[in-house]
Amino acid sequence: MRLSRLLVFVAVLAAAGAAYLVVGPDTKHHRPGTTAAIAVPDVLHRLSSTDIPDPDVIAAALTTKSHDPALGTIAGVVVDAASGKQLFARHATRPMAPASTVKLLTAAAALSRLSGVEPLTTGVVRVGHTLYLVGGGDVTLATRPGSGYPHVASLADLAARTAAAVPSIGPLRLRYDASAWSGPVLARGWSAGYLTGGNVSRLSPLEVDEGRLAKGATAPRAGDPARQAALDFRAALRNRGLQVRGHVRPAVTPASGLGIAAVESPSIPALITRMLTDSDNDLAEALGRLLARHAGQPATFAGAATAVTDAVRELGVPMRGVRLYDASGLSRDDRVTPDALVAVLRLATSTNPVLAALSAGLPVAGFTGTLADRYRGRSAAAAAGVVRAKTGTLAGVNALAGEVVDTDGRLLLFAFLAGHVPAPTPAEAALDRLATSLADCCT
Repeated sequence: MRLSRLLVFVAVLAAAGAAYLVVGPDTKHHRPGTTAAIAVPDVLHRLSSTDIPDPDVIAAALTTKSHDPALGTIAGVVVDAASGKQLFARHATRPMAPASTVKLLTAAAALSRLSGVEPLTTGVVRVGHTLYLVGGGDVTLATRPGSGYPHVASLADLAARTAAAVPSIGPLRLRYDASAWSGPVLARGWSAGYLTGGNVSRLSPLEVDEGRLAKGATAPRAGDPARQAALDFRAALRNRGLQVRGHVRPAVTPASGLGIAAVESPSIPALITRMLTDSDNDLAEALGRLLARHAGQPATFAGAATAVTDAVRELGVPMRGVRLYDASGLSRDDRVTPDALVAVLRLATSTNPVLAALSAGLPVAGFTGTLADRYRGRSAAAAAGVVRAKTGTLAGVNALAGEVVDTDGRLLLFAFLAGHVPAPTPAEAALDRLATSLADCCT
């Protein structure tokens, strides 16, 4: 049985929470108190192999595929996770546009700096007959409670708690406070089309459904997400029987106000898992601003980029040539090296348990997140369920960085950054073939 198929089989059993013992057909005569001998497949013995893959074998598997014209200009590196030995390199220290693989750096920074930080809070403050809806940066806030994991906060729950806390004092007014973040609407290297095209909302610490005006990842976004959240909250309060009159307006919450209700986001690790799996740009920028405030930086694009860079550098990641202007990778001016990406991955998989949630958030080839619809074709199907990697896509840029177990049971880490690509779909397929070659490779 191929290792990839065996690992998928074992993973499925583990996910189902079941344990299976396969014995011979004559089980009715099995005596209590004894254990049947189980033959362990040889491939499981090889999982503990100490043999490091031969770099020449890796090079033979990758060199031709890395010259695929679909990849334009490519830089990449492959490292053995356990030993740290470099097995393949092509311009491994060249700064390249990383697209959403920047989120690996944001994840590492957030896990290392924010592991003990409380979840993000959306609150309601009362001053007389006026309620203030205060955004704390939880862009996962939803209109209504959902059944997914992780469980996110909802405006419906916040309205219920507010109604329970407000006595019968007559008509109320509603204001909303989105002053926790500041700075320009667009980062350096961002296009205004990102906002109109739905790649990201007009960033605000007060958003509901990430600013989307309808269900679905491609739904249009509100021009003013904070005001839209306030309008939705007013409707939720009215549904609870409260009289809310007049226009909703922006305002800074008075320090003399009384906090009467709040809802909390999922934990920071759970947010990071969602960010990586779905390549959530709003969430990446929210975490960047949380990092900025934690580090004493302004809650802006620049403050977030500085906070992420400083935190990752302190982890020992080689940052020469790395330059960030945001926390999501949407900036076309961001630059990251393959070496830096693989160093972050190695921290998460081998030497720093605090960063374990980073690996947990990587999409699984052919199954989850941004890799759910890939690794279906004949040339890459063998790596489905075996490769876990963060994707990156911008116009002319495609990237893939993650981990794979080869046929000898070695965990390999890789990062491939491609620029000047002629078209995204062929470039994605070419990157998938590179990762598949690693899955098929051996000592």
